[in-house]
Amino acid sequence: MRTRRSASGSIAEDLFIQLFSEAFGAEKAQYLYSQYHFYDIYQNSRYADFVLENNGRRVAIEIDDEGSHHKSLVASGKFYDDLLKQNSMVYLGWDVYRWAVRQMQLQPEAVKDELRVFLGSRPRLREIEDYLPTQRGRALNGAGLELKRHQQEALNALAEMRGRGETIALLCHATGTGKTVTAVLDAKRLGGRTLFLAHTQELVDQAAEAFRSLWPEVSVGRYLESVKEPEAHVVCGSVQSVALHLDCFKDDDFGYLIIDEAHHAAADTYQKALAFFRPAFTLGLTATPERNDGKSILDIFKNTAHKLDIQAAVELGELVPVRCIRIHTNIDLTKVRFNSVRYNIRDLETKIYVPERNRLIVDTWLQYAQGRRTVVFCASVWHAEEIAALFQKEGISAAAVSGNMKRAEREEFRDRFVRREIQVLCACDLLNEGWDCPEIEVLFMARPTMSRVLYTQQLGRGMRLCEGKESLMVFDFVDNASQYNMPMSLHRLFKLRRYRAGELVLSPWDKRMAEGALYDRREKPAALLDWPIDATDYELVDIFNWQEEAEGMVSQMEFVRRVNVQSETIERYVREGKLIPDLSVPMSEHRTFKYFKEETLEAYAKQYGWTLINDKNRKDLFLDMVRKMDMSYSYKPVLIKAVLHCADEKGRVKLSEIADYFRSYYEGRRTAGLVVEKANSIFAKGGYTNSEAQRNILSNPFKRFEDMQMLRHTKTLGIIQVDETVWKRLNKGEKVEIEKICDEKLEAYYQRLNE
Repeated sequence: MRTRRSASGSIAEDLFIQLFSEAFGAEKAQYLYSQYHFYDIYQNSRYADFVLENNGRRVAIEIDDEGSHHKSLVASGKFYDDLLKQNSMVYLGWDVYRWAVRQMQLQPEAVKDELRVFLGSRPRLREIEDYLPTQRGRALNGAGLELKRHQQEALNALAEMRGRGETIALLCHATGTGKTVTAVLDAKRLGGRTLFLAHTQELVDQAAEAFRSLWPEVSVGRYLESVKEPEAHVVCGSVQSVALHLDCFKDDDFGYLIIDEAHHAAADTYQKALAFFRPAFTLGLTATPERNDGKSILDIFKNTAHKLDIQAAVELGELVPVRCIRIHTNIDLTKVRFNSVRYNIRDLETKIYVPERNRLIVDTWLQYAQGRRTVVFCASVWHAEEIAALFQKEGISAAAVSGNMKRAEREEFRDRFVRREIQVLCACDLLNEGWDCPEIEVLFMARPTMSRVLYTQQLGRGMRLCEGKESLMVFDFVDNASQYNMPMSLHRLFKLRRYRAGELVLSPWDKRMAEGALYDRREKPAALLDWPIDATDYELVDIFNWQEEAEGMVSQMEFVRRVNVQSETIERYVREGKLIPDLSVPMSEHRTFKYFKEETLEAYAKQYGWTLINDKNRKDLFLDMVRKMDMSYSYKPVLIKAVLHCADEKGRVKLSEIADYFRSYYEGRRTAGLVVEKANSIFAKGGYTNSEAQRNILSNPFKRFEDMQMLRHTKTLGIIQVDETVWKRLNKGEKVEIEKICDEKLEAYYQRLNE
């Protein structure tokens, strides 16, 4: 009898997702990629517990048991193997962070504080897209043509490429033939915001002049060295400056990206910018398409600039079309708990590991897919083995495969599958590790998942082109669920409300329209004649996705950052019904995440007379707050002076150092025979401890700055930090002005005390 093994993931990983959601918001957890596959330096297959992309960098997160870091508590082989795994991640250029299970259980606030320090209080996260095919681009070569003619032909060719769904091009024109003019005219024709990147100030200045001359209707700004004009409609910048200040931009700020001298695109600065921005179209300009390393620039652009989404890849013939049959089960997931992105493992096990559901999977294959090479995606190794055993009892050659197997063993199963010696592969975690089998004809999505990334990766396993493969047939096993814990499916993934059995979900537009007309006449397309389905089957699909619904909304956590009131006030107003969220997402019986539309936030701010705070005005509000500082005690200006004197380059200072500064300041006044403070102040009385001084600082001067979201206290680390958007925008002159204001405020305060 086989030993039952738990589903993919663990309770520890679920706890980490919960802490991550509490630190950054439940909607951000969708960017956490669990069990991410990679190869170490010896090409051994590995899995990172979590990987995410933050501000252009890849971050690996490992969750360890208590003894993982202690050589004395683990076998030497395991200890050294873990070191190799971590060192290989570092070698790949990843940031690597590790937490212990017990630490997360006993010190959750410390883990959340550390996350905010390591990733930033507002991380710039984005989806990892390794599962998508690289972009298909094309070189345009106008050499030898007369100036005006080749420019017009280039413009026509660019328009045709966009019409075919291509989103990147490389324009190879000889020096002096007006590449920049062509690029400007193409950008003007599209009309959207444009970013032009070059590697020298001269090229940036020339481009800015060309844009002003040829597109005078829009604002043109520069972004280099001391000149920063990011709000212009057209921004011409040095790639070095832009790459260093990506946190000043949003990835969708520009619809058109132009890379001048594109043969430099392999440089780190270009790579950083190309990886960050998500324009609708990218144009590389070069007169020298050859590179010293012998690689084609087009290859570099294909592999680094942008990814092609699955729908566009199918349209372009890069991937096979996809059909779908939905199989409804009687399994109820409505009570299964979830933590932003995935189901509670134990809850899920009790629901889907039942004989009836497993039997349905096998019966479906026997009814619909006999003779077709099929991969069944299962929820765990144990689940895969159970399903494979059921197939074998029916006389069907089936095998369970997983990422835990040695590569040679997996490849042997794949080869037997290709030769039809195995008809059904029951797979667990056989995803993004280069395990390609274009011969797959059918996928069974038998693993309920809320993860768009995981579902898309499973789908990608069957979408490779293969001779004689007209389409991939996907069977979605649809379990009953609530609106907020509904599993992913093809129709939810691609936002398709209408379902007809066997219908094309992804295909070139003309083919989909032609088959749609057949369905409307209640006729089967030729490709489905040997599938036992009814062409009249029809249903509407609920495609509600709370994470997409929350996209662009303001979480309650962010609401507090956006208005000049205390978090307690926001919580009380929500509790009393004075603030009504536009979206409430119940994660469990006791935990609900709340979201507000931007216009709702603005309306409440107007109704209650609150000032709206954003990254653009936060520094000005901070300066205004300092200038208008009201003082019952002398603490506020002393706190600001302590921060200015002690903070590091990121605006961080230890609370203990601030307490030392307070002691030095007030004891200095005492030694000089000056008034120290009001009689009831601990600093006037003297004899106070450092702990008492720290408590005083946090309860009095700090609180007001914290309420305004200008200063943040990382309790477990004992660190005070100025808001990042304030600190990085304060120049030297403004810091001098702030200290001068503090000195003037203190002088005026003590004059009043002496009167």
